[in-house]
Amino acid sequence: MPREWVLATGNAGKLTEMRELLAPLGVQLRAQSEFFAEEAVEDGLSFIENAIIKARFASAKTGLPAIADDSGLEVAALQGRPGIYSARYAEGYHGHSATDALNNQKLLDEMAGVENRQACYYCAMVLVRHSEDPVPLIGLGQWCGEVLTEPRGDGGFGYDPVIWMASHGCAVSELPKSVKNQISHRAQAIQALLAQFE
Repeated sequence: MPREWVLATGNAGKLTEMRELLAPLGVQLRAQSEFFAEEAVEDGLSFIENAIIKARFASAKTGLPAIADDSGLEVAALQGRPGIYSARYAEGYHGHSATDALNNQKLLDEMAGVENRQACYYCAMVLVRHSEDPVPLIGLGQWCGEVLTEPRGDGGFGYDPVIWMASHGCAVSELPKSVKNQISHRAQAIQALLAQFE
């Protein structure tokens, strides 16, 4: 398989993180934004389906092997919401567009007074050799904590300020980046994917 792959995102932070995690394979990872501006239509009903859709789209556009992830937060008391809609959870909430801060506020509002605060981050990481690959490689990661009652810390992104990790005695947003990159749902999914190359 070629050692040049496309990452199905234009997110610079994710590109940097993925380059570090894939360094052992000697892969040259390029962002899809280097090749095209369109976004895949994520109309799957699971993280796995949406990751496959994104990877196939990027591979079809570039002719390269493509890697994609789809991830989000599943809250037990909310029947799994926000789930695959994590990034746009608060779209239209109080008449505003979804942002990390508004997503967090909506989650805290919905969890007000709720006793069961368990929440799990999930990540599905997919690699396709070509756009019609019949056997994409799939790595899964799960990282569980609890929903706080107010935001803490200023690191990370997404729901990190409102998720407490009892194992480390802090919010995800308070973890050093080096620690998060070793234990997060995305790190677990990448390791599961890399294990399939050994």
